[in-house]
Amino acid sequence: MPDPLANSNIALGVTGSIACYKAVDLASKLTQAGALVDVVMTADACKFLAPLTFRSITHRPVVTNVFDPQSELSIDHVAIAERADAVIVAPATANTIAKLAHGFADDALTTTILATQAPLIVAPAMDAHMYDNVATQRNIATLRERGCVIAGPASGRLASGLVGKGRLLETPELLGCLRQTLGSDGDLAGRKVVVSAGGTQEPIDPVRVIANHSSGKMGYAVAEAARDRGAEVSIVSAPTALPDPFGIKVVSVRTALQMQGALHKECANADALVMAAAVADWRPSDMSDQKVKKGAADTWQIELIKNPDIIAGITFERLVKVGFAAESEDLVANAESKLLGKGLHLIAANDITAEDSGFGVDTNKVVLLDREGGQEALPLMSKYDVGCAILDRVVGYLY
Repeated sequence: MPDPLANSNIALGVTGSIACYKAVDLASKLTQAGALVDVVMTADACKFLAPLTFRSITHRPVVTNVFDPQSELSIDHVAIAERADAVIVAPATANTIAKLAHGFADDALTTTILATQAPLIVAPAMDAHMYDNVATQRNIATLRERGCVIAGPASGRLASGLVGKGRLLETPELLGCLRQTLGSDGDLAGRKVVVSAGGTQEPIDPVRVIANHSSGKMGYAVAEAARDRGAEVSIVSAPTALPDPFGIKVVSVRTALQMQGALHKECANADALVMAAAVADWRPSDMSDQKVKKGAADTWQIELIKNPDIIAGITFERLVKVGFAAESEDLVANAESKLLGKGLHLIAANDITAEDSGFGVDTNKVVLLDREGGQEALPLMSKYDVGCAILDRVVGYLY
């Protein structure tokens, strides 16, 4: 299943906030993803950015005036509204939010929104005191009651110099919100998918750990792909440098035992588990409460005990289980052994010694083996696309 942004029609509303410079990056990323982007700017937005900026990025006319004879809206005011698959206002000022809440249609943007039946996403950006004001909060509550998605705002330093809630979400979060909205009726709608990600850490003392090279990118990509097909998604994640994906519950853990407990809890009402985490096979038998000093010894012996096989121990009825086999030799044979020994429906095997499909990269090349004896070698592709291919198989087991 492709990226829901590909070949979609997105109406991007830009209002008069200093944060509107971020809308340029959003328009660019949407266009790169294959979306047709119609930008509608308010008069105040044009004081911050020239319409030519967006036209140069989207290669589309930019609508600024409902009475402009060059604008589609002057001929047919519902043209953009009717073809839009989603409308996103980013940034959305307090003034625009108030007008939307009360049904105003006094410019090109509010006219377009009032005329559309497409899902509406509003991403607020304003001073913290303006956002916290009771009038703004009531207007936002009104929009939510009507089914509008309110994306953000984030907390941080604002243009006024204040620190508080009011920052426009960053582009990756807005893209995630759009993907979730567009894919809400996908083939995993009404299903819960649990994904494990990252590499567990087994503490030796308060400073040192036994760890591995997993970046978590594969697990997060699977989780995002599931979200984009309408699933309710939880990630049980060992430490990573990755930001929390929009619209996905993230349960942070550190050790294999913590991951085991969290996965059992999350999978109790789940439909599928994709075990993409790199779980340490061993842990120290005894963790020191204090940092162990180097001292005069040239060696240090640490006794290790085996960690439980997490996915083999999760046996909820009707749960579709998918594993990963990160191997450096005998790829298919080792994957087949894990597939059978752990009671999996599907396993994705990848050669971690390959530069383009090992740890920390954005691509992967896997072989999918299923419990029926099928085997499919996928070409090198993005980890998101690998996630889509895995979920295609999961859907087959669910229906």
